[in-house]
Amino acid sequence: MKILRLLPLAAILAFGCGESGPTTSIRIDGSSTVYPISAAAAEDFGLVNPGVSVAVSYSGTGGGFKKFENGETDINNASRPIKQIEIDRAAEHGIEFIELPVAFDGLSVIVNPKNDFIDYLTTEELKAIWEPGSTVGSWSQVRSGWPDEGIELYGAGTDSGTFDYFTEAIMGESGACRPDYTASEDDNLTITGVAGDTNALGFLGFAYYVTSKDLVKVVPIEGEGRDEPVAPSSETIMTGTYFPLSRPLFIYVDADAAERPEVDSFVRFYIENAPVLVPESGYIQLPASAYDLVLKRFENRVTGSVFGGGGATVGVSIEDILAREAAE
Repeated sequence: MKILRLLPLAAILAFGCGESGPTTSIRIDGSSTVYPISAAAAEDFGLVNPGVSVAVSYSGTGGGFKKFENGETDINNASRPIKQIEIDRAAEHGIEFIELPVAFDGLSVIVNPKNDFIDYLTTEELKAIWEPGSTVGSWSQVRSGWPDEGIELYGAGTDSGTFDYFTEAIMGESGACRPDYTASEDDNLTITGVAGDTNALGFLGFAYYVTSKDLVKVVPIEGEGRDEPVAPSSETIMTGTYFPLSRPLFIYVDADAAERPEVDSFVRFYIENAPVLVPESGYIQLPASAYDLVLKRFENRVTGSVFGGGGATVGVSIEDILAREAAE
C-alpha cells in the first residue's frame, strides 16, 4: 500500500468525517519528490484526525513556492532549499516561513534494463550530455566503443527542485541545461519514458527508482576525487559517499498557518513520525537527534532559512543538517 503513494493519479488526498465533510483543511503543494512523504503523513494523520482535510498536490518545488509566496498554501514540499528570489517574493507578500529538513535523497541516473554497455558514468560525461549547447546526440559521442545510437533524454521539468539540484551538481549552475529533452514535473513519466526506450537516459529521485527497479536500471556515478563509481543506496546516501547527487529534502511551513491548531498538530505529527514515514516512502531518514532539533525549530517558530538563499546547496551531509540545526 505504501508503494501506491509513489503513483498518484489525482495527486490529492482528503480526509473527512461523515456526510458533512471535514471542518478544517491544510493545503500542501510543491515537490513531486517530497510528495510521497507528505502524502503518507497526510494519510496517517487523517486516520486519527478525521475532522481535518489534508490536500497534497505537486506542481514542482518552484511551482509550489509560487503558490506558497502568495499565501495560497500552508506548506510547500521542496527538494532543494528556498532561493533568495523566493525569500524576497514571500517577504513582499508578508509571508514568513519555517524551514524544516525532513529526509535525504539521492538523485538517481537511470537507463533502460536492456542497455548492456553502460557500467557507470562520470560526472564529466553527464555534464557533456546535459550542458547547455551540448551536441552529444549518440552514445558513441559519450565514450569510445559505445554504440552509435541516439540518446533519448528524460528528466525533471524546470519548475522542479530535482532539476535545480541536478543542474547545480553536474553543471555547476542551477538551471543550466540543454532544452531538448522530455521534461516533466512527474517522475513517473520519466520512469515510463526510460522503461520504453532502449537508448534512453534519465534522472529522478531515489524513491521512484526504488519502486521501479523492475522497469529501469540505475547507473553508478564516478565523481571528482573518487576512485570507483558509486550507486545510490540507503547506505551511500546516508554516509555521503554518493556525491554530488545526495541532497536534503524539506517542508516549508507558513509561520501564520503554523498558529492554526490543525497545522500545528499536523507538522508535529509529520516530524515525530518521519523516522517511519520517510523509509516507507523510499527515502533516507535523518538521525533521531536531527528530528529532535527540527521539532525544536518548529516549536520555537524559528523563521528564515539556514540552507537557502543561494544555489542548490550541493554536498550537504546529514552532519551538516545536525550542525546547522544545532546552531539555530
